[in-house]
Amino acid sequence: MIKTILFDLDGTLLPMDQDKFVESYFRLLVKRMLPLGIDGKELINAIWHGTKAMVLNDGKKTNRDVFWEDIKTYYKDYSKELENELNDFYKVDFQESKKYCGFNKYAKIIISEIKKRGLQVIIATNPIFPYFATESRMKWAGINLKDIDLYTAYESSSYSKPNIKYYEEIIKKMNLNPEECLMVGNDVDEDMIAEKLGMKVYLVTDCLINKSNKDINVYPNGSLIDFYEYLGKLIFKNNGPEIL
Repeated sequence: MIKTILFDLDGTLLPMDQDKFVESYFRLLVKRMLPLGIDGKELINAIWHGTKAMVLNDGKKTNRDVFWEDIKTYYKDYSKELENELNDFYKVDFQESKKYCGFNKYAKIIISEIKKRGLQVIIATNPIFPYFATESRMKWAGINLKDIDLYTAYESSSYSKPNIKYYEEIIKKMNLNPEECLMVGNDVDEDMIAEKLGMKVYLVTDCLINKSNKDINVYPNGSLIDFYEYLGKLIFKNNGPEIL
């Protein structure tokens, strides 16, 4: 019996072209940091380097601590000032990135239906952003934060996708039985890996990412609407509530 459903966010519940989103993110960030006298190209390199450090995190520290320790190798004298600026950036400038995302009304509908049936919902988004940035993107997707039992961010996570320990950390934190979990995501490498822990998985293909060019037919897959119908048969034991 499925008791907990984990959802990736970007490209799953929140439609987006990841390349365009990242491009807009960096453009806005560089613009914000220019008054501090920070070179744009160097800043982008520093952010990417810090992100890589989070992906390689061994679990001894939070992703936030790993990221900012890495940033100090670029901006030792005022890394704290940078962090304050970045936090404010997410509250103001980052909000413009919403226009580079799509919207799928079924994201909210799906989560609402799941919660009505007493299941847990976890937003298992790669924790390389702070809480505020994650909350913003959830709101852009139309998600009610009150419906979410846990969402991952860099302040509280010590691993990142595609490290299997990212999922193990969630399991331990929430005291989950993997066999009672379903992981839903759009990235074959980062999301479907949860299957190795015994979770069921579903691959959302609306904004599919398949860098390894794997055969996606080894996983249940389809659009977010297809997933809703799949959910009805798997959990609700019928064809699912009519939403079309």
